[in-house]
Amino acid sequence: MPDQASPDLELTILMPCLDEAETLAACIDEARAFLERERIDGEVLIADNGSTDGSIGIAEAHGARIVRVPVRGYGVALMEGIHAARGAYVIVGDSDGSYAFAHLEPFLARLHGGCDLVIGNRFEGGIAPGAMPFLHRYLGNPVLSFLGRLFFSIPIGDFHCGLRGFRRDRILSLGLRAPGMEFASEMIVRAALRGLALGEVPTTLAPARRSRPPHLRTWRDGWRHLRFLLLLSPRWLFLYPGLFLFAGGALAQGMLLIGPVAIGRVVLDIHTMLFAAGAMIVGLQMMLFAVFVKAAGVAQGLLPSGRAFGGLVARFTLERGAIVGALLTLAGFALAGYSLSVWMSAGLAEIDPRHVMRIVIPSLTATIAGVQLVFSSFVLHFLLWNLDRTPP
Repeated sequence: MPDQASPDLELTILMPCLDEAETLAACIDEARAFLERERIDGEVLIADNGSTDGSIGIAEAHGARIVRVPVRGYGVALMEGIHAARGAYVIVGDSDGSYAFAHLEPFLARLHGGCDLVIGNRFEGGIAPGAMPFLHRYLGNPVLSFLGRLFFSIPIGDFHCGLRGFRRDRILSLGLRAPGMEFASEMIVRAALRGLALGEVPTTLAPARRSRPPHLRTWRDGWRHLRFLLLLSPRWLFLYPGLFLFAGGALAQGMLLIGPVAIGRVVLDIHTMLFAAGAMIVGLQMMLFAVFVKAAGVAQGLLPSGRAFGGLVARFTLERGAIVGALLTLAGFALAGYSLSVWMSAGLAEIDPRHVMRIVIPSLTATIAGVQLVFSSFVLHFLLWNLDRTPP
């Protein structure tokens, strides 16, 4: 990335471009007309991502500045463009004719009013017929935006709107890195996690005026957005599902320790205990993964520490974790010894598995969980070195 330079303009209107010769001229002219009409000291900047259809020549002929971005990717093009921008504020919009660059006043008003990042909401402003595919409008965008609000408590209704404005310095400070279409989600999530002021304004979406197919791939890019949201939310990816599995497995094992449980005509017995033990072990591992990912994210500056994790860091030591794990492992060994004594008292002959397995299964569960905790304590101790912890 180029070095960050002090802005010498008020506004940069940034457009990513990859073979947009059919629509680029009209978008540039509309954006420049807006700057002139509003008497804004600004520029139109094209982040060209390797166009081969003459887009660069068109941009130059219509008075836009060009930054060439040889590495392909929507996120890569935008980050290079943001670094190259000369404006204190940047408004980003696609160069396919789908966004109205003549009506950017609401974005600037919110930015001047104190917002660091302002997102357009196409669902509030209006989506013209044919402007958004059915799956995107009624499934992809609503579901992914809902998950973004749920995971991160961000009050944004349209996570994937391509028209957005922001303070250049604040966005550069985030160190955004997503190379593809998921860059749109990363900008919002990372800004919210950093505590930046977010805003939203209605905007319109018109059908793209180009004849070639869109660069967006529905399932591939949808998965990349979902993957990003999950990776930055270890609570929802690991912790909550792990808690559910562990608690459900513990409840089932506890109910079956005494004897079979009949639910109507269905009888739950030691086979159910085995599955319950598996749920407990997997659930514990998922909860540990949540802690590992959180620690790594905090160390890399991707995730905020938070009160709960900060408390864990303050109380955790390798020795404490290892001792708890060792005690749990010893409890498992003790149960295993008891089950062996039951077998020996029967003369090492065949015994009713429905009796002895009620001891063996909890024994195995405790032993595996204890070993997990011992070694996980070493892993967590290693990860916490980067959080101002002193290694041995």
